[in-house]
Amino acid sequence: MILKTPFDVLSDYERRSLAHVAGLPEQLDAPGLWRGVGYRIGARRLASTFAEVVEILSLPQLTQVPGAQPWMLGLANVRGSLLPIVDLKQFLEGERTVLHEGQRILLVRQPGGDVAVLIDELYGQRSFHEHNLLALEDAEALVHGRYAHFVERAYRVDDQAWGVFNLDRLARTPEFRQAAA
Repeated sequence: MILKTPFDVLSDYERRSLAHVAGLPEQLDAPGLWRGVGYRIGARRLASTFAEVVEILSLPQLTQVPGAQPWMLGLANVRGSLLPIVDLKQFLEGERTVLHEGQRILLVRQPGGDVAVLIDELYGQRSFHEHNLLALEDAEALVHGRYAHFVERAYRVDDQAWGVFNLDRLARTPEFRQAAA
């Protein structure tokens, strides 16, 4: 019997597990398939690319910022970094999101530091195929009002319309970057 070091045991586990991997998500991409993080804001089902969503977190404890826009919920200390938290529904629709336990935020990278946007519900990973693509004119509910600036395209899956929401464009919008009232 040969005694193995803990490193040898872990290396063996890794080698055997990689031999049985069916394929990483990046390797399973099919032509015409788009994947992203699905979520809900109000009545709209939206999705954003994995590249735009740095992390998904539970809503942390907030400290309000005096003199900030009403859609700026406040600042949160996330692992030692101050993170601005924005009520995305209020920014886009003017209507405040009802806060509840289990609420999630999407951490978005932006020039000058990360920002978090509050969402109503998280659906997780969603996949859409180009044969489900909708003309934006047929997705009026998704692109109504300010959403029109950020929804790039739409898909219909199981009688549900989904908009692809560009968080990077949102983070570069001058009004969004100016949270002072």
